[in-house]
Amino acid sequence: MTETVTGPARQGTDAALARYAVRLGDDALVLAQQLCGWITRAPAIEEDLALSNIALDLVGHARTLLALGGRLDGTGRTEDDFAFLRTEREFTNALLVEIPDGDFAGTVARQLAYTHHAVLLYEALAASTDPELAAFAVRAAKEVAYHRRHADDWVVRLGLGTAESARRMRDGLERVWPCTAELFEEDALVRGLTAAGAVPAPGPLRERWHEEVAAVLERAGLPLPAPKWHATGGRDGLHTEAFGPLVAELQSVHRQFPGGTW
Repeated sequence: MTETVTGPARQGTDAALARYAVRLGDDALVLAQQLCGWITRAPAIEEDLALSNIALDLVGHARTLLALGGRLDGTGRTEDDFAFLRTEREFTNALLVEIPDGDFAGTVARQLAYTHHAVLLYEALAASTDPELAAFAVRAAKEVAYHRRHADDWVVRLGLGTAESARRMRDGLERVWPCTAELFEEDALVRGLTAAGAVPAPGPLRERWHEEVAAVLERAGLPLPAPKWHATGGRDGLHTEAFGPLVAELQSVHRQFPGGTW
């Protein structure tokens, strides 16, 4: 018989799960904003469409996760409240999703790292003890699997293309790889939720992620980066210099027309 947790213990779990959901929602929201910057600027019109569709999927993920966070933390905040009414220090996204693109190869490198992590994480979250998070993860894993295939194809295409495309792909990987370790950080929040069966442990996910991305890079004839330093702090609201302008752009229309509806 399954024991139902109630009272203060349940409230504590809900509050922790709210923070975790908001982290993932911030990842998806910020990455969607980044990808939108490629619309009309991608190498081909097919990529305009592909990246815009990926961004729309990520906005959907962000809406679900941020709304879940607002329900679980008891504040009743909506996804719009989280997206448009917080300062940059209140965002808890990983630094990987906010660093400047550089060029298209840099975006592809980031997509490689993010999508392989997201698929593994969402597949594991499908077994979460929280039914809402589990239901979301089942749907999101299928969508992000497409994003992963898109990233893999471009990594191989650029790696096996011209000398210039391969150089740009190597540079992109070197630029984003120091930010990948933060995806698998295990702080007190994650440890508590893992012990409760609500979220998976990051360690095994990181091992599988490393194997998967290494296999893609081998197909592309590209070396696996081995960074000598690792970026951290995004989960605690410590962001890069590029993040302030990104948030300002994200929130600009809402702040010009507060309360507006379309």
